[in-house]
Amino acid sequence: MSLGKPFNCRQMTTVTQTNQEIRKRISVSGIVQGVGFRPFVYNLACQHDLKGFVRNVGGLLDIEVQGPAAKIDLFLHKLSRLNPPMSVIEDIQALNIPALVCALEFEINKSSLEETTQKAISPDMATCDDCLQELFDSNNRRYQYPFINCTNCGPRFTIIERLPYDRPYTTMSHFGMCQSCLREYLDPKDRRFHAQPNACAECGPKLTFQQTGQVGTEVNAGEALTQACRLLTNSGILAVKGLGGFHILCDAHDIDAVKILRQRKRRSEKPFAVMMADIEMVQKHCHLNSSELKLLTSPERPIVLLLKLKDSSLTNLNPGNAYLGVMLPYTPIHHLLIQSLKRPLVCTSGNISDEPIAIDNDDALERLSSIVDAFLLHNRSILSRYDDSVAAVVEGATALVRRSRGFAPKAITLPFKTKKQILAVGAHLKNTFCLYKDSRAYLSQHIGDLENLETLEHMQTALARMKDLFDFTPEIIASDMHPDYLSTIYAAKLHQALNIPLIQVQHHHAHIVSCMMENNLVDPVIGVAFDGLGYGTDATFWGGEFLICSLSDFKRAAHLQPKHMPGGNLAIRHPWRMALSHLNTNSETASTFLNICRQKHGEQAVHFAQSQIQKNINSPLTSSMGRLFDAASAVLNIRHSASFEGQAAIELEKYGQDFLSSGTSLGNIFPYRYFLKTDSFPYLIDTDEILPQIITDQLCGASTSEISYRFHLTIAKLIGDTCSTIRNTSGINQVGLSGGVFQNRLLINLSNKILQGLDFEIFRHGQVPANDGGLSLGQAVVAASQINSLCMEIS
Repeated sequence: MSLGKPFNCRQMTTVTQTNQEIRKRISVSGIVQGVGFRPFVYNLACQHDLKGFVRNVGGLLDIEVQGPAAKIDLFLHKLSRLNPPMSVIEDIQALNIPALVCALEFEINKSSLEETTQKAISPDMATCDDCLQELFDSNNRRYQYPFINCTNCGPRFTIIERLPYDRPYTTMSHFGMCQSCLREYLDPKDRRFHAQPNACAECGPKLTFQQTGQVGTEVNAGEALTQACRLLTNSGILAVKGLGGFHILCDAHDIDAVKILRQRKRRSEKPFAVMMADIEMVQKHCHLNSSELKLLTSPERPIVLLLKLKDSSLTNLNPGNAYLGVMLPYTPIHHLLIQSLKRPLVCTSGNISDEPIAIDNDDALERLSSIVDAFLLHNRSILSRYDDSVAAVVEGATALVRRSRGFAPKAITLPFKTKKQILAVGAHLKNTFCLYKDSRAYLSQHIGDLENLETLEHMQTALARMKDLFDFTPEIIASDMHPDYLSTIYAAKLHQALNIPLIQVQHHHAHIVSCMMENNLVDPVIGVAFDGLGYGTDATFWGGEFLICSLSDFKRAAHLQPKHMPGGNLAIRHPWRMALSHLNTNSETASTFLNICRQKHGEQAVHFAQSQIQKNINSPLTSSMGRLFDAASAVLNIRHSASFEGQAAIELEKYGQDFLSSGTSLGNIFPYRYFLKTDSFPYLIDTDEILPQIITDQLCGASTSEISYRFHLTIAKLIGDTCSTIRNTSGINQVGLSGGVFQNRLLINLSNKILQGLDFEIFRHGQVPANDGGLSLGQAVVAASQINSLCMEIS
């Protein structure tokens, strides 16, 4: 899979030593509009005394150059190697055409609306260094202008209505440029040449500061920012309209403000991200290595999950979590606010929990007034909701947790070309959808959890926009198999309405194929898919799976022994219920935990859960590894009930990480017992003795952190043993790791060591999330592969 690797010009042209006058037509595909590519081409052509033109055509860049062959060869060489920083070249095609007798000087022509099959749109990017310097230069005409931008930074995807990317087709079309801005816009030597959001305080968007419940008045930017900073300094909570929606801000050091924000937003324990002014501030609170520094300061500016220092004064943002989500300012408004305040700011999404973020002023004033004390608004419209991306550096490599701002909708180039256009609608949680066209997969921005009608409508709106932008008409639909997912129901309705084929893809098969595509794997792999749950082909809930995976099919080679989920979804929200299911509650070892449960939850609740398990009442079976992590967390009395997805496992990991960093010798730490039963296929992994051994360790005085580390080591050993057994019969040596459980860094670290020691080739996610946010990519490729004779060919 290609994710913006530099184009290799040597594959296309050979340098010719001749002064013969020739003319070439050159087509450049990729992210080549709205990133300064036309002025780059213009200046490069002028530098080599070439004649011709450059223009946008649909989603491509169309160039004609005429001059000596040697100079054109040099032009092509530099075209692919010195391209603008925000651009991504996917392909360059050059064709000889007849030379003109009276060729004109090189010029930039008007864009053409001619349709093309290959389209790419630049994501929004963080404010560049040149614009930042101007922003804080009191002698610059854009001093403290909160919408400063150029061809190297600023809004793109969030303001574009259609291609080609020209100002009339963006939300900036309503702002007529002043003479100074227009001169820059028309000057090919200026870095704001055809910067579509180009503006200044005289002609561009304006800020408004508005107290909740009052009518806002347009004021100059300085006054609006002053009022916003005053509010934040005095324990206030502020909604700020950004690039892709609203953020909610408060002083991260103000314990009372953070507490009030949690109450108002109904987010009692889920971690908050924090915006910090600069790297020096980050290093006061978090460990930061060179790879994390590079990711944190990249033009994409994701939230980066950093290991928090034990002496950090930010004590109330990430309860029970070893990692703090940290972001640097990425819009001029952010920079102006945080440079004035010089303190960390909570920066969370502008929504009520589980709803989409607000993107327009009226919506924000209606939905967020119960949360914030004031609003910092502006009058530039946002067309696409665009949450912040979340990433981490795992084993030295970037791993996206949420793929959105800065990354979507960059196309993912696949090793296969589909003859039909395939829409994959993704999963229920962390939803994204995928448009698979030609050899490109366009993954949507993060949509969210499809728990309500509002988020489903957000998905439908985003899908309609991307279909228009990429000229996409679905001919096949792919969905999950779970009958109750809103995405599955939506796919079924589309299938009927459009009368096109619907292919349902098993959840964990899609996980592994997504990992395969990210790593350009086309041969079968041993896929280890660990997550909370996914609907299986036997109508039970899977989640601790070892699959022998090809792109079109899979065999279930091994899995955890299924356990009941007493109360169904209640068992997810209350991990103590899963612990009861994993324990033999009649055993002496389990009595200690049972007594704790009775004290915490009441005799009646515990008895009822036990009855559900024993009588199989509203107690579906699951082989989920995520639920085993929940059960271990409950048995260790870390987390009996969870207020957000993954909380129990996250806190369990923190204890294990604490033990690893304590400096304690690991030489005497051994895995707990489990049994891999190979007398039938698929193999069965019996984990029944793990939790009783944990309780025994507790009774013997072992620390919670040591037991947590030992549990993680057990799961890593279990992975190695099972993969080895499967390799013995299949001959497959490649292992792909996918699913939300593989966001656990301690598990990845231990699993890598064990699998490497067994000489496996290991493949993980990086630019596509391991969680359900990457599922739609796998769905699309599986669907294409399953109808291979109809629509799929190796490109």
